Amino acid sequence: MREIVLDTETTGFEPSEGHRLVEIGCVELINHMPTGNTYHQYINPERGMPAEAFAVHGLGDDFLRPQPKFAQVAQAFVDFVAGAKLVIHNAAFDMKFLNTELEWIGKPKLENPVVDTLAIARRKFPGASASLDALCRRFGIDNSNRTLHGALLDSEILAEVYLELLGGRQTGLALNTQNSRSSGPVDVDWRARPRPTPLPSRLTEEELAAHAKMIAGMGDAAIWRKYDA
Repeated sequence: MREIVLDTETTGFEPSEGHRLVEIGCVELINHMPTGNTYHQYINPERGMPAEAFAVHGLGDDFLRPQPKFAQVAQAFVDFVAGAKLVIHNAAFDMKFLNTELEWIGKPKLENPVVDTLAIARRKFPGASASLDALCRRFGIDNSNRTLHGALLDSEILAEVYLELLGGRQTGLALNTQNSRSSGPVDVDWRARPRPTPLPSRLTEEELAAHAKMIAGMGDAAIWRKYDA
């Protein structure tokens, strides 16, 4: 099972008001385990950065101006997430921006299944704060490097939070142990099957003859006769 933990940074809250993406960060999970495969891209928003947004992520005009425009990186992003379930904190926000940006350049909207970790956290811990920082404190996840928001760092932290929301890291570790035994796909419907070549009997000829003689002495009334096919 392939999942992509995803986060974005933007110039504001509403693409309908002209706000744009400025960063996308993605972390790949296979069977709930990080593979080390990531996607990270800064984006030139083709507009100025409001002070309020700069205070959140620290991405200013001078830094973003030489970065590629979304149209130049969109296909690489779409290819990276293709076929995967997307794991996002407050998914409606990120999906709104991603799909609007794709629509603006004439590309289809994302149709990936989406898991919203914010919704999971609110169901699991009703009444408690469900922010990423609050969940890190709850699960003892180190987010000391998160002085500012950053899409890739937040995706890496969210991947840990997501595994805890699923029931703890041991779920993914168990799957990883199973996967490590074979380089091929895991057969989830595995059952013990007969050996292609049966093992030779460990009984000697004398032992086999003695066993046959004992059975013959029991006669036709032996109880196991009715189970004998």
